[in-house]
Amino acid sequence: MVDLDALKDRTDRAVADHADQLLEASHAIHARPELGFEEHHAHDVLADLLEAAGLAVTRGAYGLPTAFEAVAGTGGPRIAVMCEYDALPGIGHACGHNIIGTAGAGAGIAAAALAEELGGTVVVLGTPAEEGGGGKILMAEQGALDAVDAALMVHPAGMDLARFGAIAIQQLEVTYHGRAAHAAAAPQAGRNALDAAVLGYVNVAALRQHIRPDERIHGIFTEAGTAANVVPARAAATWYVRSPTVRGLQKLKGRVLACLEAGAAASGCTMEHRWIDPAFADMVDNDPMIELYRENLERTGRRLVDPSSLQGIVGSTDMGNVSHVVPAIHPMIAVSPPSVAIHTEDFVRFAAGPEGDRAVLDGARAMAATVVDLWARPGALEAAREAFTEARAVGRATGRPTVGGDAEG
Repeated sequence: MVDLDALKDRTDRAVADHADQLLEASHAIHARPELGFEEHHAHDVLADLLEAAGLAVTRGAYGLPTAFEAVAGTGGPRIAVMCEYDALPGIGHACGHNIIGTAGAGAGIAAAALAEELGGTVVVLGTPAEEGGGGKILMAEQGALDAVDAALMVHPAGMDLARFGAIAIQQLEVTYHGRAAHAAAAPQAGRNALDAAVLGYVNVAALRQHIRPDERIHGIFTEAGTAANVVPARAAATWYVRSPTVRGLQKLKGRVLACLEAGAAASGCTMEHRWIDPAFADMVDNDPMIELYRENLERTGRRLVDPSSLQGIVGSTDMGNVSHVVPAIHPMIAVSPPSVAIHTEDFVRFAAGPEGDRAVLDGARAMAATVVDLWARPGALEAAREAFTEARAVGRATGRPTVGGDAEG
């Protein structure tokens, strides 16, 4: 009979033994925020840490210079721990990806100590550009998940939540073309591209009254003319379109595009558009894995809250696409008070403070123990697989993708 508690005590000790290095790495990544696909410093910090701990590291993995793969073990169930480490423009690590990356590395290091003994394999995947670039999707397309049996990660938040309300999303870029003219001497000769963009924006604002309460549309103008006395010949905008499922996203995309095109038609302008691939799918959390994680998080003194009774955090992540390929979870770990939202300057401070440091170590412990369960607890991985199969069956009826995201459009 396997003594799971004794095994988890050993992974706890492994995290404690590497605590100084993990926190040093978290602070180093936080101090040098890098945007998606530019995370060379963070990539090297984490790859160096994992390599020093004895994992076999591939740098620049799966065709992405700032992705990595670190492996320990040679057979059995292959469990992936996901690391993120990109930052946000202008605001740095306001999403706490320094915590995600180092907690994931810590979990991988701790699980690696037991991999051969338990006949399992742990794979730490460094996945760049979660904030819009879809590194996990691009890596999956190159085979990163082909042999993976399950995947997990933790994400900082204001509470310890069982799941993240991740919905499908696709970005849209639109460009309006009009005709320049002197705005005072000959306005009749012009066709105002900014008017087209503004009318499109107003149309979308009206549309928001008639979409599902769990759908989201938001946009900004990125070009709006160059001089007030010249009728703008060009204007541009970027839009995010979100819906709970990929099927809902496809329907909403058509409605949004119609609003924007109407602005061009009304002002006598033309419009070009481009849907930015890859699309992010909704997150399908694996309930048996959540329950394993819940039990293991409690060993750190934390308790998971089910967000169904709260105003849940809503957003989008490329981990959603992973959850359509393999059993996966994306719990949230408390780093700040509930009143402090992610993607704010206040959250930046918490991500490198004592609360953030505790989240690195607690997240690493809980994930490493969950990997142990998936390797050694009788029936654990089978239950996760069965739940995943059931979710896929439901997904075929609701339009969820079975692999990656549907980026049509």
